[in-house]
Amino acid sequence: MNLVDQIEHKEMKEAAPEIRIGDTVRVHIRIVEGAKERVQVVEGVVIKMRGSQNRKTITVRKISFGVGVERIFPLHSPRVEKVEVTKHSKVRRAKLYYLRELRGKAARLKEVRIQSKKGTGQAKKKAKAAAKSAAKRAAAGSGEKTEAKPEAKPEE
Repeated sequence: MNLVDQIEHKEMKEAAPEIRIGDTVRVHIRIVEGAKERVQVVEGVVIKMRGSQNRKTITVRKISFGVGVERIFPLHSPRVEKVEVTKHSKVRRAKLYYLRELRGKAARLKEVRIQSKKGTGQAKKKAKAAAKSAAKRAAAGSGEKTEAKPEAKPEE
């Protein structure tokens, strides 16, 4: 590793999200106006990525008041506070320049639902039910009262 690479490696952010082409992202940018500093949020579709490591940049396209606006963000810049991925889309291109010519519904991308690592909704429901029944059994074993149906009296 040469000297330039060592210096660049120190400047890299450690917590960079996994961003892909076609993702809809929210980029939080620190803007300085005179003596004041504020955070501005830009939400749009990633149409281009280039560079690697410290020089990695993304181009985000959004529609603002009916006009397409593209901004280039260096991912490891100190001005970029954070990048949130709001949704993933299915794309088959490395650069989505064709979105520039499309308008309205034609410019939409097919959303891809990604299952979380924690599991699906049904698995969560089963785990919750199992935990609830285990709590009832533990409460019954310790002598605490639990809500139970009254026993039916035998008919005479």
